[in-house]
Amino acid sequence: MMNKEASRIYQEVLGFIRHPVEDGFGSLALRVFAFQFERNPSYRRYCKSKNKTTATVASWREVPAVPTAAFKELELACGRPEKVFLTSGTSQGPAKRGRHSVPRLDIYRASVLPNFTAHLLPDLVELRMLILTGSPALWPHSSLAHMMEVVRQEYGGPDSAYYIKDTGLDIEGLFRSVAEACEQNKPVMLAGITLAFHQLLEYCRERRTAFRLPPGSRIMDTGGFKGRKIDLSQTELYRRYEAMLGIPQTHIVNEYGMTEMGSQFYDNVLADLLNGALDGRTLPRHKRVPPWVRTRVVDPETLEERPPGSTGMLRHYDLANCGSVMALQTEDIGHTVAGGFEITGRAAGTEARGCSLLVEEILRTQ
Repeated sequence: MMNKEASRIYQEVLGFIRHPVEDGFGSLALRVFAFQFERNPSYRRYCKSKNKTTATVASWREVPAVPTAAFKELELACGRPEKVFLTSGTSQGPAKRGRHSVPRLDIYRASVLPNFTAHLLPDLVELRMLILTGSPALWPHSSLAHMMEVVRQEYGGPDSAYYIKDTGLDIEGLFRSVAEACEQNKPVMLAGITLAFHQLLEYCRERRTAFRLPPGSRIMDTGGFKGRKIDLSQTELYRRYEAMLGIPQTHIVNEYGMTEMGSQFYDNVLADLLNGALDGRTLPRHKRVPPWVRTRVVDPETLEERPPGSTGMLRHYDLANCGSVMALQTEDIGHTVAGGFEITGRAAGTEARGCSLLVEEILRTQ
């Protein structure tokens, strides 16, 4: 049974996500840190080793960050979870999959819906969703599958469906559904993993078929080509989306998320276009940060904050992670811009060494 303290902090976070107040983030983040320091034993031991306690931490910027890789090594939870999400398999085997314990799925849902709406459905239309992921039944431990089901239930029009089955991508069914949308002149949303989109593009190319999906159609892709030998830049990928599916680049929105984090980030382009902030000729693309998250850029080796506009590793402070660890150190490289940040790559070699040392430091405290 959840105690009163946990219930209180979760309700505070839920209320803030639903009704964010700009100057309220810092104080709530400190209360979340105090809760995690008390209730998350692995995290507390690490914080104490750095002399970062509720008595010494005076700002959310001082809250110790945990590298996402640590979720593969430790149980980082503040109590019994309602749901555990697992990262995808690694070369180290299933035992090394990262675990993110989510105490309450209503908090996860509350962070997903307004953010998705703002960036994928700013025009508040109901669209048939062609979902290029597995369903939660097929991918029971996938945070992406869970997110897509939350979105489908809330916003999906009739005949919304998943196209990854236990045998792989149902490419013929997906191809037929895209053709059907064109024939019926009904806009759709295609949403899912970049690898599945690449399969669709190759299938279209092999059949010398290019679609012109109806105006208002849009794409949400995520994941990129990590771990696959596909030499295709994002610029070229989006050009192919436009050429083969007829969806303009203003309506192609990339999602950046991770299993270890309760919130997601989306490209600004569709929201800015429909809100009148883009002229349609220029396309400054960056990730926007939701009001219950803060993002900083740190030096890859020292892990100290870098000046605004400098390139470094991204560190996120996510209130939706109130039941695990709020402060997450990623190995993603980027820089901040007005209203968000841009991702330019992944840490490698000496750049990634800072995170590796941080994981080793955390493990030594256990």
